[in-house]
Amino acid sequence: MQAELLTARAPAAEKGSHVISDEEHGRSLVRELAALPRETGWLEFKLNKAEPQEIGEYISALANSAALERKGSGYLVWGVDDATHAIVGTHVDPGSQRVGNEELESWLLRHLKPKIEFQFETVNLDGYRLVVLKVSPAFRHPVQFSNMEYVRVGSYKKPLKDFQEKERALWRILDVMPFEQMAAAERLDADDVTRLLDCPAYFSLMSRPVPDDSAAILQLLETDRLVRREDAGGWTITNLGAVLFARRLSDFGRLRRKALRVIAYHGPGRTDAQQEYEVDRGYAAGFEALIAYINGLLPRNEVMGQALRKVLPVYPELAVRELVANALIHQDFAVEGSGPMVEIFSNRVEVSNPGAPLMDAERLLDHVPRSRNEALASLMRRVGICEERGSGVDKVVAETERHQLPAPAFELVGGFTRSSLFAPVALGNMYKVDRNRAVYLHACLRYVQRDSVTNASL
Repeated sequence: MQAELLTARAPAAEKGSHVISDEEHGRSLVRELAALPRETGWLEFKLNKAEPQEIGEYISALANSAALERKGSGYLVWGVDDATHAIVGTHVDPGSQRVGNEELESWLLRHLKPKIEFQFETVNLDGYRLVVLKVSPAFRHPVQFSNMEYVRVGSYKKPLKDFQEKERALWRILDVMPFEQMAAAERLDADDVTRLLDCPAYFSLMSRPVPDDSAAILQLLETDRLVRREDAGGWTITNLGAVLFARRLSDFGRLRRKALRVIAYHGPGRTDAQQEYEVDRGYAAGFEALIAYINGLLPRNEVMGQALRKVLPVYPELAVRELVANALIHQDFAVEGSGPMVEIFSNRVEVSNPGAPLMDAERLLDHVPRSRNEALASLMRRVGICEERGSGVDKVVAETERHQLPAPAFELVGGFTRSSLFAPVALGNMYKVDRNRAVYLHACLRYVQRDSVTNASL
């Protein structure tokens, strides 16, 4: 199963195909940006000027302007003349630059609020060395640097507060723009889309035959808002399309940290990791293989029947599936630098995701369903991964009761939602808080079933 997942992360190229390397992509990007007639709100050219304070201000300005212009990224390119757009090279080296005793990237990140994704990339083109700073667009809140918000006005960087119309427009966009419809990759042709997205997995999960031509494939992907055609030509892959059906999430910049991590430990603590794996495939495309992989790491018990020995999982597979699906669907994508995680200990399994639940953690079982990512939840329901009925926690509690396990725990820990399943333990060895939680969740489950709690049921 691990081999299957590894294959999913890096699918082999078909015979005769050409896979674009990161280096080739960087050169192509610089050529495309330099070919534009002028600098834009989301694009700035420089030669060798790279003061740390100014770089931070540009990150804020490019992020906010990219959101204003609905672009998937903002760019600052060193080594291109801003007047002629001629490629002349640069001596800038952000990797070796420090502010005091702190590395430049760490210093910049510490002064950004919220902490958005950005990265420096060195590109060698036509004998010249260039540096590209790629910045993710603002999401939900304007980006500040050192407590000041900036924006691009023409080819100039200005404080956002001095341009109230732009500030109001930015807030309107941030208020209504769902994460799912933001751009994950732009300016793509049809071949790029089918190379980056696992289209066969999409059609298989939708129980549809794969069309013969790429135009029909793109039309159906566009219907489900996985991609969209741009007015200027080309295609954009939305975050929804990338998160669910990426062949490799690492191909999509800011989404690479949203890949689910699975870590198995020796013992009940985090000091001795036995195995760690990052699933670099889209959530929907790789979900069944992911669950099978996790179940393969979980402990099992041998039970003697009347004639045959049976090997049964310690944790109910349905409960594990529901918790993983909930973590993927209900995570807060605005939290940068972290993603969902499954941790397997000797005495429990913890499934966590960035973001607090949308209701009190103690009301997850009986509360009406609410989705933080509505389009994501809807499509996951259509492909059979979740039900979108708010019954997931009910099933988890019911399954743990049926398998006579301690009651699961649902907690908010440092801005993360954590759900835990516990291995069997004797009643006499349970803490009082565990017994109380078992009674509480049993009572909640009976309540939503319109049934009463009795000593026998408990």
